[in-house]
Amino acid sequence: MLAVSLTVVGACFYIPALATEGYSHAQSGLDGLFTTDDLTVVNLECTPSNLGTRQHRPFNFRCDPTALPALADHGVDVASLGNNHSMDYGPDALVDAVANTQDAGMAVVGAGATRAEALQPAVFERGGRTIAVLGFGGVYLARQWLATEDRPGISDGLDLEAMVTAVESAAASADVVIVTIHWCCELDTAPNTRNRTNAEALIEAGATIIFGHHQHRLQPMEMLDGSAVAWGLGNFVWPRLSLAGSDTAIARVVITPGGQIVACLLPVTIISSGHPVLDDPSTTTCPAEV
Repeated sequence: MLAVSLTVVGACFYIPALATEGYSHAQSGLDGLFTTDDLTVVNLECTPSNLGTRQHRPFNFRCDPTALPALADHGVDVASLGNNHSMDYGPDALVDAVANTQDAGMAVVGAGATRAEALQPAVFERGGRTIAVLGFGGVYLARQWLATEDRPGISDGLDLEAMVTAVESAAASADVVIVTIHWCCELDTAPNTRNRTNAEALIEAGATIIFGHHQHRLQPMEMLDGSAVAWGLGNFVWPRLSLAGSDTAIARVVITPGGQIVACLLPVTIISSGHPVLDDPSTTTCPAEV
């Protein structure tokens, strides 16, 4: 077995303003980190599609599909669409968004044309290990946003039984199970009781690493029953709207050849809208790695 390094980030919204600089500008302050690790997962919190009709809600986030190749080119392997903005333009746009993301070279988790597709893990072989990535969308406007056997949508991140079953199924054939989940409440800076209860159940079912998002604020990362949990990864490729919302991080997890998990948060600041930059480019590893 070889060491395997993983990086995960929170909310990514490829805002139109980025087109001026070029969509690669969003990753230019990361010192190529996503291209040097083994697996990168992002929460793509927008609808990368030109189809559909704007749904009635205060904020609707549509991404330019031409931004997607820049993510893949800079090392992003998986995009979770299991969030409360992937259905902002309806089911046709969601299905198109999944196809656009896959066509750009990334796997999609957390959403799909059917419930089975939304719960399907993305599977990779890295360092002699099989790694499965699952996406769950625990925040949605209505149950019509949830995928069913004959309706596109997101996976149900509030259905703990279904999530446990999906994790158990993935763990039966994978050495490492990563869960990326949209949960908690906006602006919270610490996990709530429900998050902790669900995390404990998912870890018992076989989750090795859990990455949370939706709060738009950075929350702590900790080890829980031997698994790494980043409770809330905050914003990432996002408008710079406040100091608190621009203080964020990249979650880094390394699985050593012996199976030990080393995890940390690499501090990042969104210095201008859509432009996250490592606070210390010379520090791209966790202290315990050395």
